[in-house]
Amino acid sequence: MRAKRSGQWEDVSYRELAQQVRDLSIGLLELGVRPGDRVAILSENRPEWAMADYACLAARCTDVPIYPTLPAKQAEYVLRDSGAVAILVSNRGHLDKIESLRARLPALAHVITLDPELAGPGVLSLDQVMAGGRRALSRHPDWQSQALRVEPGDLATLIYTSGTTGEPKGVMLTHGNIASNVLSCANLFTISDQDECLSFLPLSHIFERMFGHYSMFHRGVTINYAESIETVPADMQQRRPTIMAAVPRLYEKIYARVLESVRTSPPLRRRIFHWARGVGEEWAEYHIAKRTVPRRLALAHRVADRLVFAKLRARTGGRIRFFISGGAPLSADIARFFYAAGMPILEGYGLTETAPVMAVNTRSHVRLGTVGRPIPGVEIRIATDGEIITRGPNVMLGYYNKPEATAEALDAEGWFHTGDIGVLDSDGYLQITDRKKDLIVTAGGKNIAPQPIENLARTSKFVSNAVMLGDRRPFPVMLVVPNAESLKAWAAYKGLPGGELDGLIALPEVRQKVEREVRKTLRDLAQYEMPKKLLLLPRDFSVEAGELTPKLSIRRHIVEERHRAAIEQLYRSDR
Repeated sequence: MRAKRSGQWEDVSYRELAQQVRDLSIGLLELGVRPGDRVAILSENRPEWAMADYACLAARCTDVPIYPTLPAKQAEYVLRDSGAVAILVSNRGHLDKIESLRARLPALAHVITLDPELAGPGVLSLDQVMAGGRRALSRHPDWQSQALRVEPGDLATLIYTSGTTGEPKGVMLTHGNIASNVLSCANLFTISDQDECLSFLPLSHIFERMFGHYSMFHRGVTINYAESIETVPADMQQRRPTIMAAVPRLYEKIYARVLESVRTSPPLRRRIFHWARGVGEEWAEYHIAKRTVPRRLALAHRVADRLVFAKLRARTGGRIRFFISGGAPLSADIARFFYAAGMPILEGYGLTETAPVMAVNTRSHVRLGTVGRPIPGVEIRIATDGEIITRGPNVMLGYYNKPEATAEALDAEGWFHTGDIGVLDSDGYLQITDRKKDLIVTAGGKNIAPQPIENLARTSKFVSNAVMLGDRRPFPVMLVVPNAESLKAWAAYKGLPGGELDGLIALPEVRQKVEREVRKTLRDLAQYEMPKKLLLLPRDFSVEAGELTPKLSIRRHIVEERHRAAIEQLYRSDR
């Protein structure tokens, strides 16, 4: 694997990594960490993340990944609920966050920093722990055999995901859950030690961890760790990956940049591009359906490839064999364009609770607009209400410390209820059609539970009602109905013109005041949960208008449709 250090790519061999994992694993045991204990990892993607993960698995303790962007309050909840006895942190900012919480976390006995310069009183460096492991090698002669005593049902990791109640839920995934998913998926794709991948999705999420981490190691692939999401285009040019996992947002950005470049091109180049795209998409339809491509179309596609598509592939390094997409729905139009360009995007479907893959398209079985067919060993059914339910060796044990939530998600026969609505076609391909729960999944693959956020916003005296939207969008937005009386009183105090609510919310000072108050109530949210734009509405939602159910629950699709033009303007103004 490779990572950039001081501007240069540095290699770490599999053999070196194995020795580092051994030293760290024994070092953790020497600190008193025991099988079954929880050890947290708070770090960006880097080789040390992989080392820490494997060291925990080898020590038979349970690791608890924490998103690097998680606010201190949410990190505290994860550490307290999991009862983590140790945590590995990557930099000064993360260390300061943990130090501010440490007094309230009595179980957290050890803080280990990946940066040796940050070690000090009460804080060990990774090097110190590994050195302790090397010194103790003679006391652990059977280290490898002890590591291999792990059972499929042993808990491997606790991954906390947003819950509809607002309280994160720790998904309990076993060694067997993850191993079954890795083996099933690895056998669906031709991957070898001749491949290279680029890892940039958070390893704290099970999607990148299963595909971009475990599956790559299983096949001996060279993993290149991107410096950040901003450096991905440059990293693709430098490392020239052959396979890569990403969320739809990356493909949307690439597609948007292509279209923008075409838009500003001379007329002849624009005509050539649009001709090539039409030829490519027609060719793709034949190819996907496994029909013989007519000679005239095959010739036209070769010309289109030379004039247009080869240049597009060069922007990704020129060696991509296929992409994997997950975390959010992928536009069939974008998938068709990439397929035509010789860079097929294979869309799949999964959840943290299913380790994660349930279904995926493959090179030999692709149906655009679907998430593919169930992977081997996994059953998928459509319940009577249209909900997708699944059963298999990849399904979690349950939610940590939450028996009621576990019982709600897992029925007596072992079927996990996904909360998504879908259909299985006659060939077994799964299509996601709707969302049973109100969970928002942004185009970047972030899961957001809107109801707790809406409830927080309503705690402001300036807010009567609030609705979060943003499913399949780049970011969430919030529709806010201000409290007319509070706002009128504030406007009078400020000497602003009075009047009805629709007149007040037209004033810039009023809009800024409401936005400040809403953001004040939401200050403890993660960055991706924070609504980027607010739309102020002059009247509240009602049962009569069809926006509320008789139980006064929001009908989100009605609200979104009623205000579609204004919502679209919010997203256009951002672009």
